[in-house]
Amino acid sequence: MVFIGLHNLKAPKGAHKKVTRLGRGESSGHGKTSGRGNKGQKARKSGQVRIGFEGGQMPIQRRTPKRGFKNPFRKEYAVVNVGALAEHFKADAVVDLAALKQSGLVKAALDGIKVLGHGDIKHALTVKAHRFSTSAREKIEKAGGKIEIIAG
Repeated sequence: MVFIGLHNLKAPKGAHKKVTRLGRGESSGHGKTSGRGNKGQKARKSGQVRIGFEGGQMPIQRRTPKRGFKNPFRKEYAVVNVGALAEHFKADAVVDLAALKQSGLVKAALDGIKVLGHGDIKHALTVKAHRFSTSAREKIEKAGGKIEIIAG
């Protein structure tokens, strides 16, 4: 009868693999060059070079010209045109982020919503957005609507 306990635990068969001992004589199969081939940089102790190293030649990422500038503070707005607002919303409706998402005009708000002046609008709408172009502002107000600028 075998008692099971911590003092009787054994690893399953094949759990421990014997470490290959390199450089321990020719007859081991891993002697002399220890599986590193013959001479050269890769046969040495610290023979692996870093990524992008080209043997001392100026690397490609430093040879190629760099251009432009990526502004980390740039704000990207979801764009909606006045004509699209006129098609999707009835008179005297309140157009805000939730209404725009529900109508499918805006998928994601990004950093806010900007209303542009492409198209015509005949009925009054109350439009709440982060930015308005001058022409969009004029068209909405000319139709009898109101604009509300959302801070942020």
